[in-house]
Amino acid sequence: MAPDASRTLALRITSLDVEKDCREIALLLATREFAWDIERALEFALFRTYAVPAISGLLARTGEFERRPRKRYDDTELILAEIQENGFDSDRGRRALKRLNAMHGRFRIADDDMLYVLSTFVMEPIRWLDRYGRRPMTPHEQRAWCNYYRRLGEHMGIPGIPSDLETFRRFNEAYESGNFRFAESNRAVATATSDLLLGFYLPRWLLWAGRPAVRAFMDPPLLAAMGFPPAPRWLRRALLAAMAMRARALRILPARRRPRLLTRVRRPTYPEGYEIEELGTFCGGGGTKRNRG
Repeated sequence: MAPDASRTLALRITSLDVEKDCREIALLLATREFAWDIERALEFALFRTYAVPAISGLLARTGEFERRPRKRYDDTELILAEIQENGFDSDRGRRALKRLNAMHGRFRIADDDMLYVLSTFVMEPIRWLDRYGRRPMTPHEQRAWCNYYRRLGEHMGIPGIPSDLETFRRFNEAYESGNFRFAESNRAVATATSDLLLGFYLPRWLLWAGRPAVRAFMDPPLLAAMGFPPAPRWLRRALLAAMAMRARALRILPARRRPRLLTRVRRPTYPEGYEIEELGTFCGGGGTKRNRG
């Protein structure tokens, strides 16, 4: 029965150590317990980084969002998934970390900007599940989630990583208060990303109709920094009601028995598979080889 499957997964997570087993707990949360929710939450985590002109300006200058937004999205998701699914010390995990660090090493990025991006990956899934999930993360899960991204940040060489979730939260809120402000690059990068995500569900000629739905999940400071008008109140109320109904339904459905591994998702960007070393941006704007599995 549904409660038994969910209870088994919950007991497994609870039995693991939040320090030593943080990657395994994070993987269970991201691929089984909250697979859809965490993927959506991390998409909105990226939106928050676009509200910072220093970050959006750098992304806009690469030209990736105008030329091939789907590849930019897939590459980011795949590099991070390779690390999480295979582990920091695995061959594929080390190769993905090397690719991630090589991309960031091409640019002058302030330490606080890097730390802020990391903080969104810690905080946004927790906040999303508090608002929209079938249940919030437990304190045990929150600590493990935080510890996993602390380790990722250490492997990326980010200085000053907070030691606990509360310090991450304070840094995240203070950074947003001091750095969220409007810039044309914010709007350009966020619009391109919004249209890409809506394109997973809507034909291109209907994207205009879906944009207010994306804005319905954005708070006023984020909307102001993007230069976006708020979604109509009726639409926001309807979407929040739909998410609440979804959460109630999920509470009586069985837990996912097989993990949803993002590295196994079929992608039109890479119909023949990919090589880790060919993911992401390069000095010339991208790899030239065909990606292979």
